[in-house]
Amino acid sequence: MDTSSPAVFLDAKLLPMYMRRRVRAVIQVVQPNGGGVVRKSTDKKQLVVKGSPPLPLITYVEVIGIAGSNQSIHAEIWTNFGDTFDMYNYNQLCLLANGEYKHLFI
Repeated sequence: MDTSSPAVFLDAKLLPMYMRRRVRAVIQVVQPNGGGVVRKSTDKKQLVVKGSPPLPLITYVEVIGIAGSNQSIHAEIWTNFGDTFDMYNYNQLCLLANGEYKHLFI
């Protein structure tokens, strides 16, 4: 496993803490947008994900990329997670990965 450039698990609330750093988030498609895709984060806030999404566009997608602003990610890797996904549990993982148990994550 390559640990030279780890991606931090996050939701929209945590995004401002990691500006210009490599991040990962699972998001739900809300609407396509000219400069990207408007998505709903696991904490139910909107994010704009820039880059070329996989086709066809699936309901739940994990993106890994660079945090660009308080509400955007410049995606490098898109992974389809299908049409059903437990957003609440993933959001709890994000909170653990950035809180008390941060030392357990890369």
